[in-house]
Amino acid sequence: MLPWLHDNDPFPSVECALSTHSGASGLLAASEKLDMQRLFTAYQQGIFPWYEEGQPVLWWSPDPRMVLVPAEFKVSTSLKKTLKRILHEPAWEIRVDTHFIHTMTACARVARRAQNGTWITADVLAAYGALHQLGFAHSIETWYADQCVGGLYGVSIGRMFFGESMFALRADASKIALAALVSHLRRHDVKMIDCQQNTAHLASLGGREIPRIRFIAHLRQAVDETPIPWRFDKTLLRDVVA
Repeated sequence: MLPWLHDNDPFPSVECALSTHSGASGLLAASEKLDMQRLFTAYQQGIFPWYEEGQPVLWWSPDPRMVLVPAEFKVSTSLKKTLKRILHEPAWEIRVDTHFIHTMTACARVARRAQNGTWITADVLAAYGALHQLGFAHSIETWYADQCVGGLYGVSIGRMFFGESMFALRADASKIALAALVSHLRRHDVKMIDCQQNTAHLASLGGREIPRIRFIAHLRQAVDETPIPWRFDKTLLRDVVA
């Protein structure tokens, strides 16, 4: 039976998550509420929420785990050309944490293939917004002509970054933000981005699956390291296209 978490209940060990044969691989527990403290604790343990409106809060820790090692980030020939171009066009900017809630909302609203609805509910917005106010959640935004046209958001604890969602209103706008993020993380010796679950899009950018036990071992060390700063701009893209 799936554990039901009350307010002060600890998470079960991630090894208790449902197996690949269950039909809900990685599902670990459920709860009624999503709050900032529970969310922060979850990330420290390699657990994340993913559920739809009307469902209880469902907590996951899949095995294997999809990650992107910044040193393995793949930049296609076409993306490299785009990055070189925007480095020389003043209309393009990378901004950090200027429109966090807007970025989350855009991730919820922008339609994706084979996806109906969104898991980014009002409670999710509130919980991640609270983490942002405390400096643990960040948005990396692609701007063109003073309009936010793409970006991503995630959680940063110590030297671990947990990617959550991306959106793009112009071609490659989310990839531009990701390229800037990867460059920033490389400079600050962040070894791994948590991508949670396998998608073809992430794989095309260099993401790969690793065993959960290896992911958790890295996580436990990384979250206790000194936090990194969160101020950068598009000049970081020079590292990616060099």
